[in-house]
Amino acid sequence: QALRQISQRTISTASRRLVNRVSENQKLFQEDNGLPVHLKGGAKDSLLYRTTTGLTLFGAMYAVYFLLVSSMPKKPN
Repeated sequence: QALRQISQRTISTASRRLVNRVSENQKLFQEDNGLPVHLKGGAKDSLLYRTTTGLTLFGAMYAVYFLLVSSMPKKPN
């Protein structure tokens, strides 16, 4: 029974620490500031977007390079 009281106390105190920030986020993302929705989160979103774009471009260039190399005939020894 003591374990039950401890678990209930832990659950009840943990639920009080949560803050509902949905309305703040709605205001942020619905604001008309000329930014696309995937960049409205700030610097973190911008960094993630640029990293993803860079990796995509690198992967596309590597795929084209690999296709070119594999399409060339091998030189006989």
